[in-house]
Amino acid sequence: MKAVILAGGLGTRLRPLTYSIPKPLIPLAGKPLVRRIIDSLPSSVDTVILAVSYMKDALEEHFQVDPCGRKVILINETTPMGTGGAIKNVAQHLDGTFIALNGDCVSSLDLKAMVKEHRENGGIGTIALWEVPDPSAFGVVAMDKANRISVFQEKPKKEEALSNLINAGAYVFEPEILDYIGKGQVSIEREVFPVILDYGLFGHRFQGFWVDCGTRENMLLAQRLILEREPPEVPPEGVECEFVQPCLVQSRNLRCARLGPNVWVDREVKVEIGATVENSMLMKGSSVGAGSAVINWSEGRGGAEHQRCYRRLQMSPAILK
Repeated sequence: MKAVILAGGLGTRLRPLTYSIPKPLIPLAGKPLVRRIIDSLPSSVDTVILAVSYMKDALEEHFQVDPCGRKVILINETTPMGTGGAIKNVAQHLDGTFIALNGDCVSSLDLKAMVKEHRENGGIGTIALWEVPDPSAFGVVAMDKANRISVFQEKPKKEEALSNLINAGAYVFEPEILDYIGKGQVSIEREVFPVILDYGLFGHRFQGFWVDCGTRENMLLAQRLILEREPPEVPPEGVECEFVQPCLVQSRNLRCARLGPNVWVDREVKVEIGATVENSMLMKGSSVGAGSAVINWSEGRGGAEHQRCYRRLQMSPAILK
């Protein structure tokens, strides 16, 4: 089985992080975002097709240095193609039932269970669905009792939304869907889904968590959810610091600092005496000066020195059930 990961965006909302690293390689609790998505795939998926455009060379180098145990094919997009166009652009590699995933979402979705349900329903496609209080910024569906989608609304007004179930950016498709996707820039939500409803488009609800990691705030939220669910490594021995869980600290270059909660610190990061780091991710190239307070921050690769730096970011509401 094959999976397509749609990762062609520039990551503009994550700048300046994405000036030097593509969004798929931003480490989320120490593991690149794209690797977390790949690791969530069922074992039956032996080939991963990455639809990319920005910093393709960096992604190629990553998978050469650190293989993921599956065949990885990178397909370049020379122009923005939309979800539908990106899938059509890799059609030559798709010869059976396949999974398609947005490359900036992490969740508790059980893809193996979703594939099983898709095959039992026998339709042309299945969409993962997540419930939100306000669906106006998303694609919304209405379903019958058999979970067959009858209407698809793309970003309706809140008062006009037919439900609170939104498109979570994960799909299982039969290859026949490619016949309904034109070439060039195509929105699968607006141009394809309404056309294929008669061929059996189903919804798959799931519980747990779902985060769109397109912003710094949500990246930090996703990190917290992961750290809470994956027991972090034991803090380095012989380091006299205060660790407030959950936190994942891989550096040993620490001096009497207070780290956590919701903190990831890369191996090469330096944290000086008396510093405080909370709700932050510090990547390679970061350093925290003596007495500094780093709060709600994601930084790296720029060698920035944080001297009494306070950055207050309004966190998104916890996307939990």
